[in-house]
Amino acid sequence: MVSADSSNLNKTYSLLTIKSFLIWTFTLAVCLLVVGFPLVVLMATVGCLLSIVLQSVMPVSAVLLVAGGLILFNVMAVVFAAGILTAKGVHPKEIKWLSWLHGEAEQIQTTVYASCPLTCEIKM
Repeated sequence: MVSADSSNLNKTYSLLTIKSFLIWTFTLAVCLLVVGFPLVVLMATVGCLLSIVLQSVMPVSAVLLVAGGLILFNVMAVVFAAGILTAKGVHPKEIKWLSWLHGEAEQIQTTVYASCPLTCEIKM
């Protein structure tokens, strides 16, 4: 009976770990594409220059090699960062600025009208 309970807990923990890793992978990939757009532009510029330089050395596959290397670098950076965050036990629900990820609405400030300071304090 005890071994069945511990087996069930291990399955639950491993599923939560996999889920956390996949959520971190998705979140970091989206952040790289949206927030890291200047970084992507810089990598594309360096990739173009590198492929022009490599074109003289290996004319057939220089562009393919550079593009594949840049894509592999981005994918490995996202997977490595997601793995580190998962290994440290940081769950995406613990991060305040990721409220958009799990459907929590942000606290909306109430509107204060210009006449409110004059009329809101009146008690009849």
